[in-house]
Amino acid sequence: MPNIDGAVVAEKDADERGGRTARILAIANQKGGVGKTTTAINLGTALAAAGKQVLIIDLDPQGNASTGLGIPRANRGKGSYQLIHGEATVQDVTLPSTVPGLWLTPSAVDLSGAEVELVTAPRREYYLRSAIRKAPPDVDYVLIDCPPALGLLTLNALVAADAVLVPLQCEFYALEGLSHLMRTIDRVKKAYNPSLEMQGMVLTMFDRRNNLSDLVAQDVREHFGARVFTTVIPRNVRVSEAPSHGKPVLLYDVNCAGSKAYIHLAGELLKRDSRVPA
Repeated sequence: MPNIDGAVVAEKDADERGGRTARILAIANQKGGVGKTTTAINLGTALAAAGKQVLIIDLDPQGNASTGLGIPRANRGKGSYQLIHGEATVQDVTLPSTVPGLWLTPSAVDLSGAEVELVTAPRREYYLRSAIRKAPPDVDYVLIDCPPALGLLTLNALVAADAVLVPLQCEFYALEGLSHLMRTIDRVKKAYNPSLEMQGMVLTMFDRRNNLSDLVAQDVREHFGARVFTTVIPRNVRVSEAPSHGKPVLLYDVNCAGSKAYIHLAGELLKRDSRVPA
């Protein structure tokens, strides 16, 4: 990655913020199937239930966050592809969800071409940053659901974000590849986004019947300490069923263990957020 003067970037960051109050979180992990989209949808829903205005940006060409919020492909129109390329503003590509206070910038298959198109683009790392740093001032949180790869789309998300939230599945390979992600985050911080923080890591798909889940959780906490959220997301059939109904699990079954866990995660995130009084 090319070296960029951190002071220059920091100054630009201050200029771009203007009156923006939204906290931008990139939900990232290059491994697939670890709960990134599930976390984006349900954490966003829980934050909205807590009275926050939340925008989810579906940055995965598979469009699972859009599907999970019940937005049919035929109704998505313009989305994150047009946003990245400057063909539309955040307001132009934002759709309301069924959750009051929760909004979505959808994804469609055309986003898969963005990786190739950005390769030769000037300042290719800053396209998303330029677009969403102009988010409406009444938005409290922007959650970016990243694709399962450390390509240019994820790089754009990290450059645009204030902090990174990393879901980690409680399985044997949980830590495999995580060191690569951490190095990438560190490089982005040094070269492109000096204000980037680690919001935290959240353990997902925890199975209390399986000793391996306990061992993985213990191992992750020993390695990363306070950076790991106390809240653990359990493996829960209702969480798995909810996307097929186009609903967050908090709407599908608010009383299930998965819903309660995401409510607790939202509360913990708000407490960690220095902008929220203790």
